[in-house]
Amino acid sequence: MRIASAVSGIALVASLGLVSSSPAQAEPEIKDVQARVDRLFHEAEQASERYNDAKIELDELTEDLGAVKSDESRAETSLDAIRRDARRAILRQYGSGDLGVVSQVVTAGDPGAFLDDVSTMSTYNQLQQGLFDDYETGLEALSIRRDATEKRIGQVADLEAELADEKATIDDKLADAKDLLGRLKEKERREILSRDGTTRVPSDVPASGRAGAAVSYAMAQVGDAYVYGAAGPSAFDCSGLTMMAWAQAGVSLPHSSSAQYSSGTHVAASALQPGDLVFYYSPISHVGMYIGNGMIVHAANPSSGVRVAELYSMPYVGAVRPG
Repeated sequence: MRIASAVSGIALVASLGLVSSSPAQAEPEIKDVQARVDRLFHEAEQASERYNDAKIELDELTEDLGAVKSDESRAETSLDAIRRDARRAILRQYGSGDLGVVSQVVTAGDPGAFLDDVSTMSTYNQLQQGLFDDYETGLEALSIRRDATEKRIGQVADLEAELADEKATIDDKLADAKDLLGRLKEKERREILSRDGTTRVPSDVPASGRAGAAVSYAMAQVGDAYVYGAAGPSAFDCSGLTMMAWAQAGVSLPHSSSAQYSSGTHVAASALQPGDLVFYYSPISHVGMYIGNGMIVHAANPSSGVRVAELYSMPYVGAVRPG
């Protein structure tokens, strides 16, 4: 990853013990370390939002898997009923005599074997054609549903592996940031972790109705911790905060910044109103809530927590009005 400049980057590497240094080399500037830590936090947040997206998809797939399994179960039940009808028809045809091949058909446990046996019987033409067609159709339906079930199971397994990879990425980025901070002097570390405390928190935000409820909730969380994947009550990630804020107004939002970007009416920056959601970076990986006067409230990162910031303090993408 690039540091602010080549010279400061070399100085930073040297100070971290990655190359030999001499007393003549300058200590890294706080702004360079701060940029590196911020970048690591943002990369962790990108992975976290991908994790949130994958979790939403996993929940949908898991629900779909349940429905597919139910379809498969109903197909099996229907096929069993058709097979019982076919057996009864065969028994009625042959009575209690020596059934020969028919006895194998009647006692067959495998649906496919049953179909093969019936189709090769010399007495096939004596069976009811409609009954046989029903059984063949039911067998095909069961096969389709079993294939669908296996496909969903595979998709669920793939998504679970993706979630594990994203979680590992989050943990690695956080560990890198903590390691970088740990190599600094305590005073310098405190300066980086407390640098966002100068923004004045508005005492009143002009919002009412549902937007007012959402803004009030978000503003009440200023000072709370930032935790990846969290949605309250005392810690949040960016989309977790906006999701819970609008939930207070009866509006359901997904726990994902990119998904929230598709959850309402898009509005221009010039038309922003308190309560609107504002989105950052490309691809979208951060969301905050507009509170008026060119300010937002958002769950920023692990060093800043939930705070108030300027609207254009990050690369702005667009805005959405929920509800």
